[in-house]
Amino acid sequence: MKIYDISMEIREDMITYKNKKEKKPKIKITRTLKQGANESKLEIESHTGTHADAYFHMLANGKTIENMPLNKFIGDCVVLDFTKVKDKKISLGNFKNKKIKKDEIILLKTRNKSLKKFDFNFTYVDKSGAKFLANKKIKLVGIDNSGIERAQPNHETHEILFKKNIPIVEGLDLTKIKPGRYFFIGLPLKIKGADGSPIRAVLIKN
Repeated sequence: MKIYDISMEIREDMITYKNKKEKKPKIKITRTLKQGANESKLEIESHTGTHADAYFHMLANGKTIENMPLNKFIGDCVVLDFTKVKDKKISLGNFKNKKIKKDEIILLKTRNKSLKKFDFNFTYVDKSGAKFLANKKIKLVGIDNSGIERAQPNHETHEILFKKNIPIVEGLDLTKIKPGRYFFIGLPLKIKGADGSPIRAVLIKN
């Protein structure tokens, strides 16, 4: 069994959405061994790094993260290659010849290299692509960018997926992952009333 860590490292200088400084994590040492034990405090925005979006993120009556079914974040998974998609937009036509099964976790690989800074022209999923995935009744969709949509009106990609009870995971690191089938685990923290949560995402290959 091979385990692949597909999570971003949480650090104070990590990439954040649109390079917003207020989204940078803060890690503060609160105690040292001389004081009895090494302890620290982490301050992080719920949508920084590798994270899961709760339905409440975009839907007023959507479930908050602690109420999201955990089975949504565990299961059979397929990594699809969109590294060469034109116009950096994943649409309905881009899913042609892609084998997608009901209740499967779908991860979208859009690049082969790690980013050193935020890409304002990142590859995203448009309305038609979101509708295709929703109609396939997949379990979850994840992407290796800080967001799954880019400057779309009313966050339509999120809403289309959320209204079909499909969670979204963003900020994955798929640079070393080959397209194919795996088993995915990426559990959110149990944070009361939260719109999202950091996750530690892994792929397992037998």
